[in-house]
Amino acid sequence: MASDLFESSDSLRTGRPLRHARTFALPGPLPLELGEELQGVTVTYETYGRLNEARDNAVLICHALSGDSHVARHTADDDPGWWDLVVGPGLSIDTDRYFVICANALGGCRGTTGPNSLNPATGKIYGADFPTITTGDIVEVQRLLLDHLGIDRLLAVVGGSMGGQQALTWAVRHPERVAGTVAIATSARLTTQALAFDVVGRNAIQRDPDFRGGRYLSENTTPAVGLALARMLGHITYLSPEAMRQKFGADRLRPRELATMFEKRFSVGSYLAYQGDKFVERFDANSYIRLSLAMDLFDLGETLEALSENLGRSRCRWLILSFTSDWLFPPGQSQDLVRALIARNKPVSYCNIASSCGHDAFLLPDELPVYGGFMRAFLQNLRGASGPTEEEDAVDADAPTSIFGALRHPRIDYNQIVRLIPRAASVLDLGCGRGSLLVRLREEGNRKLVGLEINEEDVLRCLERGFDVIQADLNSGLEIFSDAQFDCVVLSHTLQAIRDVELLVSEMLRVGRRSIVSFPNFAYHKLRRMLQEEGKAPISSGLLRHEWYNTPNIRFLSIADFEDFCRDHHITIHKRIALDTEEGRVVTEDANLMADMALFVISR
Repeated sequence: MASDLFESSDSLRTGRPLRHARTFALPGPLPLELGEELQGVTVTYETYGRLNEARDNAVLICHALSGDSHVARHTADDDPGWWDLVVGPGLSIDTDRYFVICANALGGCRGTTGPNSLNPATGKIYGADFPTITTGDIVEVQRLLLDHLGIDRLLAVVGGSMGGQQALTWAVRHPERVAGTVAIATSARLTTQALAFDVVGRNAIQRDPDFRGGRYLSENTTPAVGLALARMLGHITYLSPEAMRQKFGADRLRPRELATMFEKRFSVGSYLAYQGDKFVERFDANSYIRLSLAMDLFDLGETLEALSENLGRSRCRWLILSFTSDWLFPPGQSQDLVRALIARNKPVSYCNIASSCGHDAFLLPDELPVYGGFMRAFLQNLRGASGPTEEEDAVDADAPTSIFGALRHPRIDYNQIVRLIPRAASVLDLGCGRGSLLVRLREEGNRKLVGLEINEEDVLRCLERGFDVIQADLNSGLEIFSDAQFDCVVLSHTLQAIRDVELLVSEMLRVGRRSIVSFPNFAYHKLRRMLQEEGKAPISSGLLRHEWYNTPNIRFLSIADFEDFCRDHHITIHKRIALDTEEGRVVTEDANLMADMALFVISR
């Protein structure tokens, strides 16, 4: 977390004129979803990079509630943008490769038609007469802007928070125009708690005596107290309890001195007062009301069935990111999006990024290498340029989540698994690590390949290699997948680390028409001898390389044990392959004694 008490995602934003902004006037009236109509709509936007000759490198960025078109600096002497961390030459959204567009949202106050614009019907500022708008209306203005720019199809639409809701809307309303969607720290609908915070914020504004029924601009006043209170409340929701403790815990009784009408007895109070006062300098109260209400009205479905039906209209590839400490848009809401997409067999990758920063994490530098890395890899995949694979194919480098550590010899079980899976089969790889098996399967011609992995770094590495990968804990089961959704489900080198074996194996057999399970054989003769003769926990130079005190293995099973398990649970064994990984050979006789690993092909 930042050491400066007042530093936040708002720190560098100003209300100064946007030197590189351009405007576009819609050619006709704009019908609104709730029945009204806007005349003379103008949209303010900024672009970065160049549109290539094929016009297929355009990336639309949708801003959050208090953002605007100025997503990044254009030149060294330009004012900072709200996402300078991510957008620019050589950055995650690389403006040397992509043509980036960001437009101020309809209803905003930074150039696009909003409550502080002139109403052409009256010649006066709209104020409270500006109609209620929806996220769909905001996206429609963006669509008309793209038509004006001659962009028929976006490489990607990217957004966080309210911007993420716009990205979702793009994917379901204009599926033919979006190749990829990046939805960050967002949801299909707000929680009731999040809605409640917005209600209080709007009430704070509207009950300010200087609000004047929303006509404060024409009466030369501003509801500064109400708007500041709304922003102060918002900043509380953007941070996490851990972020609050880090920023204000040690010096809670030593506030920063500043000129403000708000309480500053505590350090967190002076921080909130500063953020509220600063926000009033650059934002319009009526815009805050209209945009927050548009976010509150957004709803892609309360139930999984309704959400799946809506997201099922999309035709794009998806990247969904959440943050562990975000309680405004909690990770469970992102996971609902993932479940709904998987239910419709949509290509999706997901990671719940470890962060103490709360909702604002996607705007801060703390986890930039992770969330920025995901966006960089996803955009490269959309252009068909996945990361390097060759050097990791020769050996298994799937540590740290590999049960056996980083093996320094070829994974001979991979050779067997690849032979067992038909080339046209769809495959779900459980505990996929960095995707080494998936690479092998792709080289064999398999196309529908999905990985599940709990380790954040490995999930990113898998995405960099071009795969759809979902961060998930296998111990929680596979409920996000439908019955028989894959031809084959693979569990390699992980069974002995699973808490509820019966649940996971049952789920594998439900989700896959057939399953392949590989595991170390703890009845291997060298392990038996070590335990019997030396009286020590077995260690082998092949698979079981951990000491007793750092091993992740919680199950110590043999080939015979697994055969009994299958018999007792009415599981059909189609094939068994026993291996000696030290010698690199298939064992054909007395497998339970002579093999240190086994593979089983099973089904119900």
